[in-house]
Amino acid sequence: MGLSNTKYNEIMREYEQRRLDRNYLRTEHLHEVYRKIPEYKALDDQIADLSVRQAKKLIQGDINALPLLKQELSSLGKKKNSLLTAHGFPSGYLEPAYVCPDCKDTGYIENHKCHCLKQRQTELLYEQSNIKEVLLRENFAFFSYEYYNEEETERMKTVVAESRRFIREFGLHYSNLLFFGDTGNGKTFLSNCIAKELIESGYSVIYFTAFQLFNLLARITFDPSSQSEESKRLYSDIFECDLLIIDDLGTENANSFTSSQFFLILNERHLRKHATIISTNMSIQMLNDTYSERSVSRILGSYELFLFKGRDIRPRKMEQEKAQRK
Repeated sequence: MGLSNTKYNEIMREYEQRRLDRNYLRTEHLHEVYRKIPEYKALDDQIADLSVRQAKKLIQGDINALPLLKQELSSLGKKKNSLLTAHGFPSGYLEPAYVCPDCKDTGYIENHKCHCLKQRQTELLYEQSNIKEVLLRENFAFFSYEYYNEEETERMKTVVAESRRFIREFGLHYSNLLFFGDTGNGKTFLSNCIAKELIESGYSVIYFTAFQLFNLLARITFDPSSQSEESKRLYSDIFECDLLIIDDLGTENANSFTSSQFFLILNERHLRKHATIISTNMSIQMLNDTYSERSVSRILGSYELFLFKGRDIRPRKMEQEKAQRK
């Protein structure tokens, strides 16, 4: 999926506006030059007239018309440049710089996306993710095993290796992840590590805490006044994004509505083969008791399960960060 058509069109409108702004600036500069250097406009008129006359000759079969035209245009061009320089105008004044000179603000180079377009798409994917700022500090570059004991480290190395495999095979093989178990063991952090890697690869990732997700669904379902275009887009993204992350499942106010919506999301995304990562402090039995057997059956049948077990690493991490700041 990557960016939705709406977001892609938004980017392309930005590129179109860049070109319009450049053309407007060029026109303004040209009018200024014409006012200050009447001879410059006379040369432009001469070039236009010359081009028409030589084109007619070329049509009539004069094979010398094109070489002569190029020669005279070169001569007139040099005169124009001399006039600009003599009147203090900088080089390139009538050809304002492109924001991206490589693609000339089109976004493409020979039908391939320019680096500037790829960068802009990545920026929008980050904004769409809901965790743009979080991913600056929660990614594999900041992941460390030093907060875990030996047994926990071995377990986490396995989970990290499987997470990296999930990333490598993303888009090639459909799979989902369930991170469950003790609190404060890195479930959310690792989910964010995966999110950043996939966004950098051009995939659309949407992050919600369970509370945020079900609150949004409730507003869309029960409050007609909240059904804005933005809400409709978010609702569509829940089912269509390449990766949906549901964090802290079980912290929301669980009821029959959340249970039915949870199964709807699991089932629809499974049918569409869109990946999901769920993190929760709940056991499988607790999930079964809270969200129904059919939801747990869907998870057991189409998710890879990883148990996070051990002491809460957050106090140790906070103590070390505090000591480093001293």
